[in-house]
Amino acid sequence: MIPNTLTIAGIDPSGGAGILADIKTMSALGAYGTAVVAALTAQNTQTVAGISPVPAAFVALQINTLFIDVRIDAVKIGMLGQQAVTRTVAERMAHWQPKHLVIDPVMVAKSGDHLLERSAIAELRESLLPLATVITPNLPEAGVLLGSSPVENLKEMRRVAERLRRLMGDNGERWVYLKGGHLPGNDTVDVLHNGDRLIELPGQRIDTPNTHGTGCTLSAALAALLPQTADLPEAARRAKAYLVAAIAHSGTLAVGHGHGPVHHFHEWWQP
Repeated sequence: MIPNTLTIAGIDPSGGAGILADIKTMSALGAYGTAVVAALTAQNTQTVAGISPVPAAFVALQINTLFIDVRIDAVKIGMLGQQAVTRTVAERMAHWQPKHLVIDPVMVAKSGDHLLERSAIAELRESLLPLATVITPNLPEAGVLLGSSPVENLKEMRRVAERLRRLMGDNGERWVYLKGGHLPGNDTVDVLHNGDRLIELPGQRIDTPNTHGTGCTLSAALAALLPQTADLPEAARRAKAYLVAAIAHSGTLAVGHGHGPVHHFHEWWQP
């Protein structure tokens, strides 16, 4: 059965990140993608010119209307923007209880622009993280969630993954996917941790400026693959392999003059 997946996130008009990137990723990986718009942005590959919030009550209406009719096998949550929206999404996820919930704690765009209100960080940490199947912070986001400085080496990453896992509580099989793309050097090791197992996913940095939407793509890939795989480590390995290939083929696209998008359909589109 083809899984139905949902992204709750913001709109990036350039298509490299947010809901548009999520739907491309889900489609490429064999899932039917649906979407709830949680925020609007005016952005391109270079900057975020503005953010317009979506009323929390309307976000709730979108979610409820969808779940009433459509079987949702996995949910990915990205940019929420405001505290009220974050609280509402947490309440709706607690109500509908999707089997798989992937949370990408989107806080800052590739351009450096802030995408999450500071007042929403505590709401995210306290209301949403305990509901997650897996969270996918990068190193700066992990530092914000823990109130500490970003880590700079793999040894510190292991400790941070353990601390993040404790934020998620002890209810069920829950994972941290800590992304190592901000580590210095050419190695891009990611760390998976579920409280008992710690798994390292090795990688090498690809020399390209086209990294817009990499976090969105990885979390959407996890949401697409979790209903189709035996366990989270398998989904994580396949999601990372997909993202690496999408980055490696990004040079065949010509989108914008800043951080360009990855190539979500690299297996189908010929240059």
